[in-house]
Amino acid sequence: MSSILVLNGPNLNLLGSREPAIYGTATLADIRAICEEAGARAGLAIDFRQSNHEGVLIDALHEAPGRHAGVVLNAGAYTHSSIALRDAVAAIGLPVVEVHLSNIHAREPFRRHSHVGPVALGMICGFGPHGYALAIEALGAHLTG
Repeated sequence: MSSILVLNGPNLNLLGSREPAIYGTATLADIRAICEEAGARAGLAIDFRQSNHEGVLIDALHEAPGRHAGVVLNAGAYTHSSIALRDAVAAIGLPVVEVHLSNIHAREPFRRHSHVGPVALGMICGFGPHGYALAIEALGAHLTG
């Protein structure tokens, strides 16, 4: 069975209590369960991780080739600020689907730009936790396509 890395960035460990009007009430554990269910439907094992540290996220991306067939990435605020994370996505040679709980294009101007987007296979945003399932489904279809 192929596996994918589901990688979550800063502050996503606070989901459920962090700005629920924007991010909803689902916790990161709830999202993990959604990802595992979506992975099972797609025939993909899920390696689910979260870190608040940019270097840890980059290291996880660097370790993904040879271990995983692709990546679902919610880089959180690093989406809008980290060229290093963008470069890691570009360097690993794996398909990456960027996901965001909120619609970043309907938010503050600084959140509307993604450094990751131009080097990702695609982006899913604005569908809350269900966006992760959509990203896994899309990545699975791409991998078997």
